Amino acid sequence: MKIKIVSNQFPMFQPTGLEDVKDPCPVFDGKLWHMFGSGGTVTVESWKIYHATAPALEGPWTQHDLIELPVIGSGVAAPGVIFDEGLFHMFIQTEFMKLGGTCEHLVSEDGYTWTARPPALEALPGTNEDGIYDPHPAVIAGVKYIVYAGMPRFVTVPQPDVFLARSRSGSWDGPWERMGKILDHEEIPHHNARADPDYEWGIEGPQLVELPDGRILLNATCFLPLRQRGSRQRVFLAVSDRVEGPYHTLGPVLDPVEPGENGHSTVLVINGEVVVFYQSRVAATQHRWRYGILRGQMQDAGTTVDAA
Repeated sequence: MKIKIVSNQFPMFQPTGLEDVKDPCPVFDGKLWHMFGSGGTVTVESWKIYHATAPALEGPWTQHDLIELPVIGSGVAAPGVIFDEGLFHMFIQTEFMKLGGTCEHLVSEDGYTWTARPPALEALPGTNEDGIYDPHPAVIAGVKYIVYAGMPRFVTVPQPDVFLARSRSGSWDGPWERMGKILDHEEIPHHNARADPDYEWGIEGPQLVELPDGRILLNATCFLPLRQRGSRQRVFLAVSDRVEGPYHTLGPVLDPVEPGENGHSTVLVINGEVVVFYQSRVAATQHRWRYGILRGQMQDAGTTVDAA
């Protein structure tokens, strides 16, 4: 499988009153597109939930007040949102740069006001999920899942891999059955190795999408080896015949046209077209994070991503 990139718009828009916007998650409610994400600054890692709406994916996007969720944590950010049966369901981390944390579940009728439900998942001390973050909901073959980043105890730098949980009730309220790790560092040749003396970070920002032919597309972020820091982070795609894997990488999606990097993204598949909303920072944005939108066409040949 190949994905041929046909267009790339970056930045999509300039946010108002914010240094950085990260973790874009577009959701259609039947009338409007809603963009949820993280709004704030990487300078001190202070975030609230970004929210904008538009009549079409290309915009124009109207920015709304930042959302303050009824959730406690030092890293409340990176919402994964789905609209299902008249409700928005948001799954969000409480931590991401340290161990512990929970995957919180919130609901909203309009996308503006949110009510907390019981947490979906909690970190499991002493396991490979000693810290959990970046949850994203998915429906695969009619089954509800949460895919997320999980990391074992660490000394210096977190080393997350990709994990999966399945709803045992068929409801977004769970309970959630942990299915374990579905993608490891060692399965991604274009990712920095754990033993690298200049190791930067692990696999994060995962999302699952069911393709028209029944295969599963995994969208996530890796960190390239042998690059200068600040130029390693990349969106990559992988495919599998089963939601549990194994996943075979298609490679990084997009190289910046100037020194920079891109990461945490959400993929939509619309009428055979792959649409990727991603975050990127380059010199032209003063190395502040902004959103981009990439469109590509799926082709049944090879296992790479071709740049336009």
